[in-house]
Amino acid sequence: MSELHYLSATELAHLIKSRQVSAVEVVQAHLDRIEQVNPHVNAIVTLVAEQALDAAKAADEREPAGPLHGLPVAHKDLVDTAGIRTTYGSPLFADNVPAQDDVIVQRLRAAGAITIGKTNTPEFGTGSHTVNQVFGATRNPYDLSKSAGGSSGGAAVALATGMVPLADGSDMGGSLRNPASFCNVVGLRPTPGRVPDPSDTAAWYTLSVQGPMARTVEDVTLMFGVIAGFDRRSPYSIKEVFTPEPEEGVAGLRVAWSPDLGGLPVDPRTAEVTATAPAVFERLGARVEQVELDLWEAEDAFRTYRAWNYALSFGDLTGLGPNTAWNVEQGRKVTGADLARAEQARSRLYQRMAAFFDTYDVLIAPVSQVPPFPIEQPYVDEINGEKLPDYLAWMRSAYWISVLHAPAASVPAGFTSDGLPVGVQIVGRPFEDARVLRVARAFEQATGYGLRHPPLQAL
Repeated sequence: MSELHYLSATELAHLIKSRQVSAVEVVQAHLDRIEQVNPHVNAIVTLVAEQALDAAKAADEREPAGPLHGLPVAHKDLVDTAGIRTTYGSPLFADNVPAQDDVIVQRLRAAGAITIGKTNTPEFGTGSHTVNQVFGATRNPYDLSKSAGGSSGGAAVALATGMVPLADGSDMGGSLRNPASFCNVVGLRPTPGRVPDPSDTAAWYTLSVQGPMARTVEDVTLMFGVIAGFDRRSPYSIKEVFTPEPEEGVAGLRVAWSPDLGGLPVDPRTAEVTATAPAVFERLGARVEQVELDLWEAEDAFRTYRAWNYALSFGDLTGLGPNTAWNVEQGRKVTGADLARAEQARSRLYQRMAAFFDTYDVLIAPVSQVPPFPIEQPYVDEINGEKLPDYLAWMRSAYWISVLHAPAASVPAGFTSDGLPVGVQIVGRPFEDARVLRVARAFEQATGYGLRHPPLQAL
């Protein structure tokens, strides 16, 4: 039990249900781990230890009623939690305490999960490097001098270091997948509508989604089954009940492999690791084919929709950080003609990819174009000698996929020669989240990279 904090959520749920351990023991083990590790990495920024222990005691006094009964969970600091400080990573909301839980928090609690705290994020989730003016930077546990990615960087680090078994994340342009790749954990960007977002400002916006993060695909699937589901307040919410695929393995599946998603620069260290993925799928019996893709229309579509949404969501605020303010200014320049062009481009791309997925079951590609970079570096400005135009450009391998309306999972794929994690991205047909998770689990079981925890000497 000394390693209780590194057991999977699925294992812990079984132990609690069978009364082999108590919810109090599980929560206390994770609180002890937070005390030991968090000062080094700054992943959990608001801790509610007493509240969590009270909830664990109450859980032990009643019969397990949900699949997550007694399991500690951390929520991204973009997610409203009733009575618990939620800053959105912004000094403008440094003392904000919401009165209500977001839907994802409500569903996790209804399934028996116990809120243990909030995880760090850049201001309003802006960018894939977790640093803000309220709490500072979150460090990568595999190398404390490196970025944890973002914007769900706090969640990824909390998982990687055993501070929680489950965490929620969100993803517009890679904010869930990039930190999962940087920290050797698993994250799923679901098909938009799987996890509802009853927004009263941008209810029809489909680029940003919430999703599950954990150390194993099995745990991601467990959590996804709880947070996915219809909500009539979300206009594109999916009514179909999420059900994991009963089949195992990938034998006979058609797998498309793209090493650069159609010409993107990829750091040689990342390329070396991700290039090993096709052979894994071949050994498992899949039919793998390297493909040439043309996703460049996703560039303008993503940037236009993203900018428009930033102006809509944050345009009335003053005192924003530089990244958020830049996005708002870009959004104020968006015209009706720009939106029309973006909609046409996205529609063409969707139809091309629909035809693509008539031939292939899944697409595999790098999650990120680079491995974790120095923590003091605001963003990646160059890859393979190619200068990048702004702080967004290094995330193209993730945000081009966001435009496709497709589910995508980040799964540990190996390590660079200096021990930095690298993930592979598994992209499926829209609405086939279960297929993506099935393929991800097969890859995970065949490789075992996710079993490699951060070196203790780094902590």
